Amino acid sequence: MDNITRISRLKDNEYQQIFGVKKPTFEGMLAILEEEFEQLHKQGGRPQKLSLLDRLVITLGYYREYRTMAHISFDYNVSKSRISDVVKWVEDTLLKDGTFSLPSKRELLKPDTEIEIVIVDATEQETERPKKNKSNHIQASISATPSKSS
Repeated sequence: MDNITRISRLKDNEYQQIFGVKKPTFEGMLAILEEEFEQLHKQGGRPQKLSLLDRLVITLGYYREYRTMAHISFDYNVSKSRISDVVKWVEDTLLKDGTFSLPSKRELLKPDTEIEIVIVDATEQETERPKKNKSNHIQASISATPSKSS
């Protein structure tokens, strides 16, 4: 099943859970990408393997799930460098539009600016592995193994 069908079946509250943004934000991002794409490809050209919806889903998934570009490229059957280009293009297009840009530092320093602070704990955790010691290993000697006697 393609992304268009799967995403059309999503409920409004599932967008935040899956993509990390609400449905109106998702649709706004997609509209910006469509507008930019139309301006770039007025003359036509070779059909793109990845739709705009796929490009947005790839970018949001890349940031939300921390998947490697190699895994994403395997899922979409394109090269890793193509995934990198897609993520970069979506980022640049959304930033250029200005809708999703952060306010400037000068604007944030104004006394009447309301700032919402969000704290995210992103500390690394060491992977717990069993300690290596002699009690974890089964030792066998050559004499304990069955021999191949005639």
